[in-house]
Amino acid sequence: MKKLFWAAPVLALGALGLASCEEMAGNSEGGITAEMLLGAGSDGDGDNADWITHGRTYDEQRFSPLEKINAGNVGELGLAWFADMDTARGQEATPLVIDGKMYLTTAWSKVKAFDATTGEPLWDYDPQVPGETGVKVCCDVVNRGLAAWGNDLFLGSLDGRLISLDRDTGEVNWEVVTVDQDMAYSITGAPRIIDGKVIIGNGGAEFGVRGYIAAYDVDDGSELWRFYTVPDGTEGDDAPGHLKAAAETWNMEALAGSDAIGGGGTVWDSMAYDPDLNLLYFGVGNGSPWNRAYRSPGEDGTGEGDNLYLSSIVAIRPDTGEYVWHYQTTPGETWDYTATQHIILADMEIEGEERQVLMQAPKNGFFYVIDRATGEFISAEEYIPQNWAEGIDENGRPIFNPETRIDKTGEAAIVMPGPLGGHNWHPMAFHPGEGLVYIPAFEAATVYAPEADWKPDRARGFNVGFDLGAGDLPPDLGIRKGLYGTVKGKLMAWDPVAQEARWTVEFPGPWNGGLLATGGGLVFQGNSSSEFAAYNSGTGEKLWSFAAQTGIVAPPITYTVSGEQYVAVLAGWGGAYAITADGHMINDQGPVRNISRLLVFKIGGEAVLPDVLTLAEIPLDPPPSRASAETIALGKVNYARYCAVCHAPAAVGSTTLPDLRRSGTLGNATSWQAVVHDGLLADNGMASFAASMSKDEIEAIRAYVIQRANEDKALEAASAEQVARR
Repeated sequence: MKKLFWAAPVLALGALGLASCEEMAGNSEGGITAEMLLGAGSDGDGDNADWITHGRTYDEQRFSPLEKINAGNVGELGLAWFADMDTARGQEATPLVIDGKMYLTTAWSKVKAFDATTGEPLWDYDPQVPGETGVKVCCDVVNRGLAAWGNDLFLGSLDGRLISLDRDTGEVNWEVVTVDQDMAYSITGAPRIIDGKVIIGNGGAEFGVRGYIAAYDVDDGSELWRFYTVPDGTEGDDAPGHLKAAAETWNMEALAGSDAIGGGGTVWDSMAYDPDLNLLYFGVGNGSPWNRAYRSPGEDGTGEGDNLYLSSIVAIRPDTGEYVWHYQTTPGETWDYTATQHIILADMEIEGEERQVLMQAPKNGFFYVIDRATGEFISAEEYIPQNWAEGIDENGRPIFNPETRIDKTGEAAIVMPGPLGGHNWHPMAFHPGEGLVYIPAFEAATVYAPEADWKPDRARGFNVGFDLGAGDLPPDLGIRKGLYGTVKGKLMAWDPVAQEARWTVEFPGPWNGGLLATGGGLVFQGNSSSEFAAYNSGTGEKLWSFAAQTGIVAPPITYTVSGEQYVAVLAGWGGAYAITADGHMINDQGPVRNISRLLVFKIGGEAVLPDVLTLAEIPLDPPPSRASAETIALGKVNYARYCAVCHAPAAVGSTTLPDLRRSGTLGNATSWQAVVHDGLLADNGMASFAASMSKDEIEAIRAYVIQRANEDKALEAASAEQVARR
C-alpha cells in the first residue's frame, strides 16, 4: 500500500472503475487531461509547476512539495506584482495556474486571467449576474474558483449557471442553468472535473431549497446525473434507494406539506476524489429550516429523526452518481452545523495499521477521521470548546447535551459553536512530512431561540425557525467588551492520529484565511488583521509577514515558472462573518477594509502597494426616535429576519456593506420605501422586499434602526467620556 496519497500518481493511474488514462485523455483535445489531473501531485519538482485543480490534487491536501521558498529564506520574500480587482466584496477564490498563466474568479462570479510572472492582464469575463441575486445568498456574493479541462475553464455563477469559457480568450463556449432560478438557489463553490464530467452543487438552505449535486458533460453542459441529498416527500416508489433510506429518518408529511420548504442539505463547497477507489466525496449542509421542530416534527411537536443526509459526508460513484456510503457528523442537526467544510484524503498509520482515511473539521467542533473506503468511523475529538455534545461514542454518534437540543426543549440556549461553526469554508492544509492538518479555527457561541408559530417566507429572508434577534448585544459597553473577549481566532496544527493540537497560533479575531503547506517547511495564511504570514510548519513560529491592507479570507497557492517559485493569494475582506457579525466586535478588533486585490510574491520581490487612503467614518447622526414601542418591536423582528444577514445584527454594521444607522435614507421615509419596498437599488444587490413586507412593516424597520442609531450614538458619547476621564 502506498505510504502517502500525494506521492503516488502512478498508482492513481490504475483507478478502479475508470478507463485507462490514455483513453480518458482522448476526451480532451490538448490542454488539461485526465492523466494530468490524476498525476497533479507529481507536478512539483520541475521548473514549471502548475496548480491545475482546486485543492492542487484530487485529495485536496493543499500541500505543494515546492521548496525554493523555505524556512531559511522566506524572510526575503517580497511582493512581485499585484492586481486590483473591480469588486469590493469578499474574495474567496483559489487561483489556477496553467502554462504560466493565472486564472481566478472574484466576487459576483467574474473571471480574470493574468500572466503569472508579470501580472499583465490577459482577459476578463463578466457573467452579468443580476444584482438582485445578492438577496438569495446567505454569505456574500463570493466565488471560490474554477475547474479546468482541455483548453477550457468552468465556472459556477452566483445565479446558478454553469459556464464553459475558452481558456485563451475568455469567450463563452456554452452555459446551462443548473437550478430553478425562481427559488433562492445560488452557486459559490468551485466545480471539480472527473473524466470529462463537471461536478457542481449549490447553496440556499437558509432560504428553503432542496439540495443536490450534479454532473454535466464538459462538451455541451448536458446533465449526466443528479444526486438529491434529502427526500421531497413525493417520490414514493420511484425514489432512488438512498432517498428511500433517508425517508425513514424524516417526517415525510412535513416535507410534502403545504409549508414544506425543501429540507435543505445543499452541497455548496467541499469535494474530494479517490481515483483508486473511484469514489467522489462531498459534504452536505444544514437543514431547512435549521430548527428541526419545524422541519421534521414528532407527534409531540418537537423535532425527531436523523434527517439524512443533512450534515453528512457522502461517497458516490462519479461516473453514475450511485450512492456508496455516508457518515453523518450531526444527526438531526438544528444549529446550522454543516459538513460542507474542507475534506482531505490521506494514507496514514493508525494503531499499527495503514489506513486510507478521510479527514474533516466540520462546523460542529469535532475533528473526524473516517475510513474513506467504507465510511467506517475511526476517531473524533473536539478541536475547539463545544457544548452541544458530551462526546462522540465508539460508533461515531454524538452524545447530545439535552440542554442544547432546542428543537426538543423549545427553550433558548447558548450553544458553542454558533452557526459560523468552529471552522467554516476556509480550506485546511495537510503536510504529509509533519503528519499535521492545519485548521483555520475559531470560537464563537450563539444564542439559539426558537421562534413561536414560525412560518416560511418563500419570497425573501432567512427561513431558519429561530428568532434571529434573540442574541443581539445590548447597548452596554461593559457587556459588549466582555463578550468580545470570548470570540477568538486560531491557526491550529492538528495531529489526526493522536487527535490533539501540536501547536496553536491565536489571532485577535475570527474569520482568518485558508491555508497552504509547502515542502519548504512553511504554512501560509492571511488573516482578519490585514496580514499575510508564513509560519514554520513544525513549530508554528511566525517567520515572515506582509501588511496586506485588507483582511484575507481566501487560501494561498504556490507555483513555479521558469524555475522561480511564487506564492499568490487573493485578498479582500468579506464573507459570512464580515457581513453578519456585530459590527462593533469587528471594528473594535481593528476596522477591516475591503481592498480587493491579487497579491503575488517571490524571493527578492520589490513591488510596493499604493498608500491606503484615509476614509472618514460617517458620524452617527440619526433623526430623533419617536415611534411607539410596538412599532420598534415589530421592526426589530423583521430586521432580524430580513436585514441582519447583510447589514449585521442590531443594525451595527461594519465596513463591508452599508451601515444602515448611517444611511442617507434613514431620515426620509419616502426614500427608505423607494429602496426597500420599490427596489430602487436592485442592480446593486438591494432587491425589493415588497413580496414579504408591507409598507408599514418596512417603516417599522426604519423606526427600529433609528432607535438603534440613537442608542449607539449615546454609547459612543459615553465611551468618549470614559476616555477623556482617563
